[in-house]
Formats: sequence, structure tokens, C-alpha cells
Amino acid sequence: MQLEVRVETWAYAQPFRITNFEFTHAEVVVVTLRDGDFVGRGEASGVYYLGETPESMAEQVQGVRAWVEHGADREDLRGRMPPGGARNALDAALWDLEAKRTGVPSWRTAGAPVPRPLRTTFTISAGPPAEMAKAALAYGDGAKAIKLKLTSEDPAGCVRAVRAARPDAWLGVDANQGLTRAALEAMLPGLAAANVSLIEQPLPVGEDAALDGLESPIPLAADESVRSLNDLAALAGRYDVVNIKLDKCGGLTEGLAMAAAARRLGLKVMVGCMSGTSLAMAPAFVLGQFCDLVDLDGPTFLARDRAPGAVYEHGDIWCPDALWGGAATVLQGRMR
Repeated sequence: MQLEVRVETWAYAQPFRITNFEFTHAEVVVVTLRDGDFVGRGEASGVYYLGETPESMAEQVQGVRAWVEHGADREDLRGRMPPGGARNALDAALWDLEAKRTGVPSWRTAGAPVPRPLRTTFTISAGPPAEMAKAALAYGDGAKAIKLKLTSEDPAGCVRAVRAARPDAWLGVDANQGLTRAALEAMLPGLAAANVSLIEQPLPVGEDAALDGLESPIPLAADESVRSLNDLAALAGRYDVVNIKLDKCGGLTEGLAMAAAARRLGLKVMVGCMSGTSLAMAPAFVLGQFCDLVDLDGPTFLARDRAPGAVYEHGDIWCPDALWGGAATVLQGRMR
């Protein structure tokens, strides 16, 4: 088996804002595993708020090159590499390669039923209320579920404006650690009046205990506060939903284990994404078959995407087997 790793840059169509950050492009690491005519690929953008960069992830991958090329499997990765983007890219490449070798698609190996299109949220970058309302209208019927990135800049006004623009849409908000408990409590009546269905990561990481005793009329989701399987137990009773992102947890293998464990703890499961192309969405799409909520709109912010790519239609996402995780096909006498 031969391992290749490269860094790619994919421009955004326009800048994207969240609390304390603005993004203009997606930098990703792509891992390719070759076994004769069989090729498996995986992509990751890493976790920016943990200091991961494409260069640091590529270095991590290079550090296990000999071990991987000697025949490491997905469970080996979980024991040898920490959660994060590097492991995610390798894990995805191993899933894809296994599908090519065996002729069994990754969704079947994961134990999913025949995949169905998934209703996904479409995210609105943080901005002034009128600007966010305009963005909500621009989605039209193509977005049935909308998630707002909120900052300290008139969050209540932003929610009201978007709800007025899209009274028909499922609505969630993401504070990206930008609130205090007092600020959250002050916002709850207005969010409930606007029929908001989810509040994602309201408090900074490490301050989850401040949610103890809070009776929120709206489900709370942990994002930055949950990285891997080891973090789940501490969240039960404080959050209602956990947002599993493959870049955080280190791949689909860990993500599937997390989803099962979250269910046992009485938590609902959401699958989300960092930035990236459709190649990064495809493994998460498999995990999404087991989830209550799906947030996989990352490629929609890019100026261009891979081909074939994920299909976004009628508010849903669909990832074809030809994108990732499908059986190999014969083209002009060669496997692909």
C-alpha cells in the first residue's frame, strides 16, 4: 500500500463570519491510499480552534506513513493517533479503500440501511439583521432548515429578521461559545417566540457546568464541548444533543461509536462539518443516516467543488457512491 498526502486550497464564494473568526477559503489535507489498482481517498480541514493546520495534519500523516503502508486498519488508527483532522483523513481513506477492495459500499459496512437523502441545515454567516434576512431569502425553497451564526451584534434582532423572512423554515442558532449563562437566559424568551428549535454551543468550552439547573425550552447542542467518545458522559444532563464532526473526533469509525454511545446516554445525535469539499461530506453523510439532525452544507460556500460532488436539492443533501465509499468500477480496463 502506498500513501500520498497533499494540501489543497479551495476559495469561498464570499467571506464567512462566526464569533471571532472570518474565513475566506478552505485549506484541506487530502490523503490517498493506493493498493494496486484500488484507490481510497479522505479529506479533512482539521479543527482551527485547536490550532490544527493543513501543514500540521500533513506532518502527522507523514509521521505514520511506514506504519500505514505496512497495513494499519481503522481500529489501529484509533489507538495510535489522537482525535483530529489527520486521523479523520486517514480513516476516510481506509474506509474508501476497503469499499474498493471488497466491492461493499461503506454505508453497508457501517451498518446503515440503503442511504436516503438527508434534510440538512444551511448556514447563514453572522452579520447585521437585514443582511442575514437577505441571505435567508436568497436560499429560497432550497433551504428548508436554516442555522444562524450569532455574535454579540444584535443577536435577537438577527433572529427576528430571519424568522420574518422565512416563517416556514426550521431555525437553529449557533453561538460558537459566545454567550454567558446570563446572556443565554435573557435570550431564551425571544428565541422561543421566534420558534427556534436548537441552540448550539452557547457557552465557552470548559464552562458547561454553568448550564446545571437551566430549564431551557429549546434543546441545547454541544459542539466544541464534545470532541471524542471520552467527552460524552460529562454532557448528559447539561445538553440535549451532541454535534459529532469527523474532523473533531478523528473519523467515521469514532463517529459511529459516538453516535451509539450518545443514544445510550439519552442524547440526540447531530452530524456537522468543518469547511471542506464534498469529499469531506461523504463519510459524514454515512454517519448522518444514524442522526436526528444534519448540518452538512460546507461545500455550498465554495466557489467551486469537486466533481462528482454532493447533490443539494430541495433542502436535502445526497452523496453518491461515486464520490466516496462506493465499490470500484471498471473504466477502459482499469479499476477506479
